[in-house]
Order: sequence, then structure tokens, then C-alpha cells
Amino acid sequence: MGFDIRLPIGYLFTIFGAMLVLFGLFTANADMYQRSLGINIDLWWGGILLIFGLLMTFAARKAQSRNRTAQSERRPPSK
Repeated sequence: MGFDIRLPIGYLFTIFGAMLVLFGLFTANADMYQRSLGINIDLWWGGILLIFGLLMTFAARKAQSRNRTAQSERRPPSK
């Protein structure tokens, strides 16, 4: 089984997304969002990064389980 790059990328984006969502929630009514027409950019992009990270992690986990199942089916029965 080879190295699947989706797993560390998924973890990275999930962690960064969660951090941005938390930052956006704690600074929800801050004056810094007036430059972006009152839109909480940190909250929105944190949500997008979080969803992307979770999708990448899910895809990597699903591929790993599919590979394990395929490998166990290929093995001859032991005597």
C-alpha cells in the first residue's frame, strides 16, 4: 500500500478550518469586518476549509479501507 497524500492534507485543512471558524466565532462583531462589508470572512472561509479537509480525510479513509478489503480477498487461505 502506498502513501496517500489526501490524509495529511485533509488533517491540515481540517485543523486550519477549525481554527478559522473558532476565530470567526469569537470575533463575530469586530470592527475589522467593516472593510469586507460586514461579512465575517474568517467564519466563511474557515467553514469552507473545514468541509474540504473533512472530505479529503473521508476520501483517504475510504480508499484505505477499500485497499485493505481488496488485499484480504487476494490472499490465499492459510493452512
